[in-house]
Amino acid sequence: MAGDVVGEIGAGLCVLLGVARGDELLDAEQLAGRVARLRIFENENGRFGHSLVETGGAALVVSQFTLIADTAKGNRPSFIEAAEPEVAEGLYEDFCAALTKLDVPVETGVFGARMRVEIANEGPVTIVLG
Repeated sequence: MAGDVVGEIGAGLCVLLGVARGDELLDAEQLAGRVARLRIFENENGRFGHSLVETGGAALVVSQFTLIADTAKGNRPSFIEAAEPEVAEGLYEDFCAALTKLDVPVETGVFGARMRVEIANEGPVTIVLG
């Protein structure tokens, strides 16, 4: 329903997940492991030293096929390298399940929906994982 909140977390990460053609289950599982264990939260010395797993943070996972855009030619992005929706949705769900298995609480958006996502980004950390 328009205006409804479907996923919400406190401290943790907002993961914008793009699924490309050729991505497989193993890719989703490995990426989930990297996201869960990436040391990007401050330690007692103010340096990156703690992971999502260590801090007990959650993940808000939002499907974002536009991350796969090719902007090399012209002024209109091409999304030809994005996985077909049926494949992408399955891998999106696999990624979320893999995070859950790593004891990361997961909230999601609605796959394929046009959503308004609000992010309160604390600190200058935005990282692209491939």
